[in-house]
Amino acid sequence: MTNTIGITALIPPELIYACGHRPLDVNNVVPESSLSPRSKLCAWTALWRDLILTGSLDIDSLVVVAGGDCHNALVDGQKVSLSGLPTHYFFYPFDTNTQYLHSQLKSLEGFLGGIKDHKMFKYIYRLKKKGLALEKQRVNDNARASDIFSALICFSDMQSDPYEFENLIDNIPDTDVEYSSRVAMIGVPPIYPDFHKVAEEFGLHIVYDELPYEFIRLGGNDLQGLAKSYKDYSFAGPIKSRIKIINHELQKRRVDGVIHYTQFACHHTLEDEIFRDYLDYPFLTVQGDLPGPTPEQLKLRLEAFSEMLEIMP
Repeated sequence: MTNTIGITALIPPELIYACGHRPLDVNNVVPESSLSPRSKLCAWTALWRDLILTGSLDIDSLVVVAGGDCHNALVDGQKVSLSGLPTHYFFYPFDTNTQYLHSQLKSLEGFLGGIKDHKMFKYIYRLKKKGLALEKQRVNDNARASDIFSALICFSDMQSDPYEFENLIDNIPDTDVEYSSRVAMIGVPPIYPDFHKVAEEFGLHIVYDELPYEFIRLGGNDLQGLAKSYKDYSFAGPIKSRIKIINHELQKRRVDGVIHYTQFACHHTLEDEIFRDYLDYPFLTVQGDLPGPTPEQLKLRLEAFSEMLEIMP
């Protein structure tokens, strides 16, 4: 029986598909939600929590990334669990220990009922190679950042149907992009669904989205391969390792500036001053709260940042 498995952060989707189920990244429905959360710190976790509890999000079980990445998910995930929904807690190792992560993947496999189709590992790997090709298109100015972001953010679950998803990414158009500056987006993805299009309107070509890039950077053809790769999931490990990855990507993509998106009440917000110390680029920090169109005040800040980058030597 194929079930829909909700995931609260990055979980290897290839494992869920190999176990005969469909992953659904509960975060990906949040930016389009009009629901007002009953109580919240972070709007991301509060909204997927309430969408599940009200029955607006139809899932059969939930995998909560309780160690590494998102801290608010641990409590909101337990609220969902107390409602009776089968819930599994997954922990990334902060010290990037491969054996520990392998044990976590083995436990997750048990929760999912065991691997039934090993071919899905290779199929998802092939899709991620296509994702890397899409990423190269926008780095080479041959695709709009908004189009590529919309595809990459869905690599966390392949929209619960990898075959239909493959058709979608195969039909992303080639476009010669005109812009004034190349910028990187670090931090969690913006909760505003039009953010990348707004940035384009101000001449900002976003050539790197930190978190969605992790979705296509990591993979493996079996549990051991997944453990070796996903142990380096940057959001779950030491910030020094994350900075090293970011700096490498910024240099490779020849960026002119960095936008750090932070979410209200997210612990990742505290990382901003560290990034400013270790990333030697013009820097804009923005913060969002509830989903909706990009606020006018934020548009003004993007416009000013673009104008500043244009006049810099």
